[in-house]
Order: sequence, then structure tokens, then C-alpha cells
Amino acid sequence: MSLDLTIVWALIIVVAVFIYVVLDGFDLGIGILFTRFPVGHDRDTAMNSIAPVWDGNETWLVMGGGGLLAAFPLAYGLIFSALYAPIIAMLLALVFRGVAFEFRWRDPAHRGFWDLAFCGGSLLAAFSQGVVLGALLQGIAVENRAYAGGWWDWLTPFTLVTGASVVVAYALLGATWLVMKAEGRLQQKARALAWPLGIATLVAIVAVSAATPFLNASYFDNWLRWPGMLKVAPVPVLVALASIAFARSLKSGREVVPFLLALGIFLLCFVGLCISVFPHVVPGSVTLWEAATDAQSQIFMLWGTAIVLPMILAYTAWSYWVFRGKVNAEGYHA
Repeated sequence: MSLDLTIVWALIIVVAVFIYVVLDGFDLGIGILFTRFPVGHDRDTAMNSIAPVWDGNETWLVMGGGGLLAAFPLAYGLIFSALYAPIIAMLLALVFRGVAFEFRWRDPAHRGFWDLAFCGGSLLAAFSQGVVLGALLQGIAVENRAYAGGWWDWLTPFTLVTGASVVVAYALLGATWLVMKAEGRLQQKARALAWPLGIATLVAIVAVSAATPFLNASYFDNWLRWPGMLKVAPVPVLVALASIAFARSLKSGREVVPFLLALGIFLLCFVGLCISVFPHVVPGSVTLWEAATDAQSQIFMLWGTAIVLPMILAYTAWSYWVFRGKVNAEGYHA
């Protein structure tokens, strides 16, 4: 049986996007929660916990977007035409957040402003990502391989719900990251925040999952009709089990397990979304094969990816290993 290069490229992009979501998700989450921490030691510790890795986390966003352009140019054009406003808002927020990250150390006289800017940039970036997700799920109007909708089609009650859901879920990742990385008062604060954020994330998952099947007939068939529901039936069961395990791990005072279980819940939700939209890359309009570039281009790009991707994975793993210990306001320690 021959290898379907379109599926291979779809998997590469899906993996890159998921890695970005979980890696940049927790540092965006820390930014969202930043003003909840006391000024001084606690904020400096929270910032130091992500300082060595946050820039590298965004590599995966570039890879996901670049891979979409190279492997599925039609989908790239449609998505960016339809979602230009929230995507630009996300990118500007990430830039502004990065500036605030650096200037809070270099401009201590205005550190309060830069702290607010870091929090606001993180909040807007997370919300914009959720809006993009919701707009993709609800569908994009396409005619003759071109975007046929309006400027504000992306803005609906559903996309606002998905935007808020991503903000809450990223905040949960940030809180559990600090449970794992911090000590003392900051760790206690992060653990206290993780409880309501965990509940809010579960409510958000239920709300989005309940609304999604009614956006598209194929979603409905996958989630609520036999035999399609067999493909996705394990997902809600596993999410429920992971949520129970998450609550128990927080209650028992575990440090690493809550973060890992939060990542597991993200993975399960991501799998459920992929099952829902497959085989479309633009849900309801364009399939993977309709959007894909030619086979020769896919092969050419695959050679480059085979060289670059292991290097990025190795660097990412190495950087997280080097900075694996606890952290305080002065830096990392074992």
C-alpha cells in the first residue's frame, strides 16, 4: 500500500499545532494569571519559570502556519482570508506580550505597566486563538475555491464561547505549571487557582462539545449517530476519568501529576476535534486532498522536515531537561 503524503503532512501539522498549544499554552496561562500574583518575588518567580523556554515554544506556531502554507496552500488562503482579524490580533498580542516580557526587567520604573501589558497580551492572544478555533469549527463560506463570506463572519456567540474556553484552559495549564515549578506561597496560590480553573475548564469542554454537533451535519453524524459515535465515544469517557484523576492529584498534594493530567485532557479534546473535522481541512468546504499541493512538492518539503523536525524536538527536549528543577525569583535551582 502506497504512502499517502497528504495524510503524512496533515499529521505533521496537527502535531506541530498540538505541541504549540500545550507548550505556549502554559506560558500564556501564566500571563493570564500574572496580575493575580503579588508584586515582587511571586511575579518574578512566575516569570522566571517560563523565561528559558517561552521564546522556543512559539517555534511550533511558525512550523504549523508555515506547514499549512506549504502543504495546503488553498486552505491557508481560505483560512487567513476568513479569519484575518483574529489572526492579526493574535500575532500583535504575541508581539506586544514579548516586548512586555523583556521591558519589565529593563524598565523597572514602569514595571507595573509592563506587567499589565504582559497579562493583556497573553489574554488577547489566548482569546484570539479560541476565536480562530471556533470560527473554523463553525465553517467558512467558500465559492469557486475562494472565500465568499464577510469581514465579521467569524464573530458569533459560538466563537466567543470558544475564545473564553481557551483562556480558561490556558490559565489552568499555567496554574498547574506553577504547582510543578514553584514553591511556598506561590505554589499554594497556584494550587488554589487550579481548583476553580479545573472546574471552569470542564464546564467549557462540555459547553463546546454540546454545541459542536449542531454546527455541521458531519459533526452530528460523528458524535450522535450510530455507528459514527463509536469513533468518539471513548473521548468523553477518558476526559471524565482524567478529570477525576486531576482532582485527586490536586487534593493529595501532587506536584507534577496535575500538569500532566491537564495536558492529557488537552490531548483528548484535540483528538476529538480532529475526529470531528476529518477529512476536511476547512470544515464543511475543502478536504485535505482538495487543498493539498502536488506530490513532488510534498516529497521535497518532507526531506527538509525530516532534517529540521528532529533538531527542533531535540533542542526543545534538551532545554526543558536543563531547566527541569524548581524556580525562584533569582532563577532555577535543583
